[in-house]
Amino acid sequence: MNSAHELNTLIEALRTLRGETSPKAALATLTRTRGSTFRRPGTRMLVLGDGHVVCELSGGCPQRDIVARAHEVIASALPRLVCYNADSGLDVLMEMGCGGELEVLIEPLVAAHATDFVDAIAQCLDERRCAHMATLFAVDGMVVMPQRVLWDEHDVLHDDIAAPALTRSIVDATAFEAGRRPITLRLPSARGLVDVLVEPIVPPHALVVIGSSAAARALLPLAKALGWQTTLVDHDPVRLQATHLPAGLHAVCATPASLRGALPLDAQSSVVVMTHNLEQDIAYLGALRDASVAYIGALGSRERVARMRNNAGLAGLHVHAPAGLDIGSETPEEIALAIAAEIMAVINTRSGGPLRDNEGAIH
Repeated sequence: MNSAHELNTLIEALRTLRGETSPKAALATLTRTRGSTFRRPGTRMLVLGDGHVVCELSGGCPQRDIVARAHEVIASALPRLVCYNADSGLDVLMEMGCGGELEVLIEPLVAAHATDFVDAIAQCLDERRCAHMATLFAVDGMVVMPQRVLWDEHDVLHDDIAAPALTRSIVDATAFEAGRRPITLRLPSARGLVDVLVEPIVPPHALVVIGSSAAARALLPLAKALGWQTTLVDHDPVRLQATHLPAGLHAVCATPASLRGALPLDAQSSVVVMTHNLEQDIAYLGALRDASVAYIGALGSRERVARMRNNAGLAGLHVHAPAGLDIGSETPEEIALAIAAEIMAVINTRSGGPLRDNEGAIH
């Protein structure tokens, strides 16, 4: 699936395309994968008629073949479902040594309202709301022009399937089958057996860094490169003004007492406290006690962390301290890398260990 950062890039490109009088483009979407593949279901690539590509899938042989077939779809204005496996003869992944299989939906973007669904996605991302989007792309095994429905926990935000019973069936099946990972379902309907790709729409991860330290300044550009919405917090406005921030990042002057009122924290947020003042760190951590965030971390030596854990005001608060994975970090840049890696492991529910076990087998 595309990251929220990639989704924003696609949305911008699709909106630009919609403004053209005679758009020529195709949207390639991974609908099913098996084994080792370069990306997972829900990942999209936009192929423009002039040869440009937005959000590359792999850069290798599969992508070149997908781009070539996308140009055929643009010319025919008909959707196509392409399977890359040994049975189809398109086993490019096997030739590359990956051994995986995948199915790609390639749809022409020629209709006037073909990209209207991006507005609903953009609204969810802007308002930091979680939602699901379902793409119906085949009926009784035959590819059809994709139709989409997007909904959150309160309402249906976009629906061009125009079949209330089928929409309800998709929503109900998603509640039972799908979580944070995309899944392709085959459901019975009045139209026949329909294939539907269901994927979560999750807002960009938001990182709050508290303290204008050297490690904080190293973490900010790294987080931006990962597509995270990043905010630097300090209680001293002079330090904030003196800190050089990468373009697009925010700075908030807030004390521990005003922190929660100054920042909208949610389940897609992480907070790292690194003021280098133990009492300040403890005060900021205490202000996060009831915050529904994905990750709370703090810098510190063994003795410093022990004093945090023994502080009665932080009892019961789960803090990753010292923050970061054990990669032997010493410099601010190395510490920033270790912290970002641990946050990624937590939000992706991974252990943060090596990709292989002691016997050399790949997980």
